[in-house]
Amino acid sequence: MSSSNRPLSPHLQVYRPQITTTLSILHRITGVALAVGTLLLIYWLAAAASGPSAFASAQGLVGSVIGRLLLFGWTFALFYHLCNGIRHLVWDAGYGFEMRTAERSGLLVVAASAVLTLVSWIAGYTMMGGA
Repeated sequence: MSSSNRPLSPHLQVYRPQITTTLSILHRITGVALAVGTLLLIYWLAAAASGPSAFASAQGLVGSVIGRLLLFGWTFALFYHLCNGIRHLVWDAGYGFEMRTAERSGLLVVAASAVLTLVSWIAGYTMMGGA
């Protein structure tokens, strides 16, 4: 095989993604999701400031099944981005670079994000009187 036919970097057919790779990509995706979700929040706040009919329309969107799913995903993205950011701060301090530690901290980030998301939604549901 000549050198011009070889891939320039590890090819997807021979490279097995690691958890750190997957979590890095997920961190970028959640950053974009937070930006897009913030636009929905701005829409909701602007509608609240615009009057009752505009707010009712926005509340109808946010309160729908699709709106609640989007808010649930936005909440997970928020907590994931927060937890993974803390993980990166620990790395910036020079700790946690061993592969086993990096994998464990990655799994901890995902688990903590899921737990924080569920706890916040359960708390919100409880505070709203179970509505």
